[in-house]
Amino acid sequence: MIYLDNNATTPVDPEVLETMLPWLRDKFGNPSAGYSLGREARKAVETAREQVAALINARPEEILFTSCGTESNNTVLLSALQLDPDRQEIITTPVEHSAILKPLEVLARRGVSTRFVKISSQGEVDTASLESALSCDTALVSVMWANNETGVVADIPRLAQIVGEQGCLIHSDAVQAFGKIPIDVSKTPVHALSMSGHKIYCPKGIGALFIRKNTRFYPLLFGGAQENGRRGGTEAVALIVAFGKACEIAKSRLESESARLSALRQRFEFGAVAIGGVVNGGEAPRLPGTSNVSFEGVDSEAALMLLDNAGVYCSAGSACTSGSLHPSHVIVGMGLGGARARSALRFSFGRFNTENDVDAALEILKSVVERIRKTTANRSKAVFFGDKPPLRAE
Repeated sequence: MIYLDNNATTPVDPEVLETMLPWLRDKFGNPSAGYSLGREARKAVETAREQVAALINARPEEILFTSCGTESNNTVLLSALQLDPDRQEIITTPVEHSAILKPLEVLARRGVSTRFVKISSQGEVDTASLESALSCDTALVSVMWANNETGVVADIPRLAQIVGEQGCLIHSDAVQAFGKIPIDVSKTPVHALSMSGHKIYCPKGIGALFIRKNTRFYPLLFGGAQENGRRGGTEAVALIVAFGKACEIAKSRLESESARLSALRQRFEFGAVAIGGVVNGGEAPRLPGTSNVSFEGVDSEAALMLLDNAGVYCSAGSACTSGSLHPSHVIVGMGLGGARARSALRFSFGRFNTENDVDAALEILKSVVERIRKTTANRSKAVFFGDKPPLRAE
C-alpha cells in the first residue's frame, strides 16, 4: 500500500495512540465530577487545551473543543448570524470546503445572503473583490487558510486586516493548514479559526475552535456548563488528550517536516510533469505536502480505480455522485474549466511517506496515464483543456 491521501485523513501516530489509551481504560472519569478521578480528567483536558493553543500561539481559554472541523465551521457561521439581526450576509469564496458551502446553502433558504469573492487561476483570493464585497450587512467573512484540494495557502493576515478595517468578523477554516505550516493568531487578527485532529495523526472525532478573547459568540450546542458554557456535552477526554499530544508533536516537527514534505512534493511533481501533468495552483504558495495535478485526456475516476488496484491511494479533484462525475468545484472556481477539473488528481504526502513511496507511485501513475490515454485515443480524440501548454520539468 502506498497511501498518498493524507489531506483526507492521516494514520494515527503510535505515540498519540499510547498517550490516549489510559484514558480509555482506567482513567475514565467525567471531567466535570468533583472527586479525584474527575479532577484528573479535568487536568488532562486543560493540559491538552494548552497544547492546542501553543500550536497557533493562542491563549488556552480561547480554545473550544468540538467534535470535528465541520462542527467548528458550522458553529462560527451560525454564531455570527445570531449576533446582529441586521447583519445577515456571509462573504466567502467559491473554493471553500463543503463544511462551509453546504451550511450556506441551507442558510440561503432561511434568507441569509452569500457573496462570493473572485479567485485567480492560481487559486488566490482577489483582494479587490473582497474589499468591494464588504458592507454594513456583512456578518462574517470566511476564507480557508489552505485549500484542501490544491493546497494553495491564502494570505490570511492580509485578508484579516482588510476585513478588520471594515469592522467585520473574519473566520478561517484552517483544518488543512493547522499543524502543517506556521499559524500565529497573536499576529493574525482573525476572530475565529477551525481545526481538526485527524489531519495531524490523531483519531477522528475531535476538533477545536479558536475564538479570540472578547469576541462575541453564540453557542451551537446547549446543555451543561462544559467548555465554559460555550459547548454543552461531556468532553471526550481520551480524544482531547490524543489531540493535545498530536499538537505537541506537530509543533516540535513543524519546520523539519515542512522541509521534508516540500522535497517529496517537488520530487513527485517533477515526475508528474514529465509524463504530461499540469500542476493546479503550482505558481501560488502551497502546503508543503499537497499536489493537485491534471493529466490531459485522463479521466480521474478511471485513474483512481486503476491506481487503487495497484495499491496507490490518492483522491480525485472531483466527487462521484449517483454514478456521474462532477468536476471539482475548486478547479472550476479557479476558472480552469470542466475538462481540467475532471482530470485532476490530488496526492497529499504525510509523516510516514518516503522517497521510495514517491518513486513507486510515479512508476504506477505513468503506466495508468499511458493506459487511459491509449484507451481514450482509440475511442475519440482527447480533449485539450487549455491554451497554455503543460509545464515542463526543469
